[in-house]
Amino acid sequence: MSEAFGPEQQRIGNQQREEAITALNDHFAMARLDIGEYQERVNRASGAQSYHELAELFRDLPQPHPPFLAPPSVPFAAVPPPPPGFPPQPTQPYYPPPTGPQQQYAVPPPPGMMPPGYGTPGAPFGFDPITGVPLSDKSKIAAGVLQLFLGNLGIGRFYTGHTGMAVAQLLTCGGCGIWSLIDGIIILVNGGTDAQGRKLRD
Repeated sequence: MSEAFGPEQQRIGNQQREEAITALNDHFAMARLDIGEYQERVNRASGAQSYHELAELFRDLPQPHPPFLAPPSVPFAAVPPPPPGFPPQPTQPYYPPPTGPQQQYAVPPPPGMMPPGYGTPGAPFGFDPITGVPLSDKSKIAAGVLQLFLGNLGIGRFYTGHTGMAVAQLLTCGGCGIWSLIDGIIILVNGGTDAQGRKLRD
């Protein structure tokens, strides 16, 4: 274990775990980790007890690292001149660091993997990993089955919160059964959204 990362058995707290998970989120957003690696590393970060355990999660990753894992700054040491007759060494060009605001691309973590303390009030069940749309607390299977069997009463649409459509189905006996049948099949095949526009869960 390098001294740059501190004593390997030094214990950590929740703040260091959350900083490590935030850095893993950035690497996942930049496609450096696939979803399996991301989930496995977040689980290890959540249960880590020492600096060594967190440092291992970033050993094969470039920056960004959590702030507490940054190596200490080393004062500049003057390089002695080459001896007489020694051929001069080519110098590397200096490129200044980029200035101005850097664009960040936020990719929500997969469902069930939201880091502790990072929950979103508008999406208590997380986000769809493909579209990033918040997931509903309602199930598309439950909504589709209710619509197929009790669609004449609009029960499936009452379940998803679409009260206006549910009342229309109730008054028309589900469009003589045809509307409710087609509606139930569409929900089961394609899913849909609840009344708040959140995607129905599988």
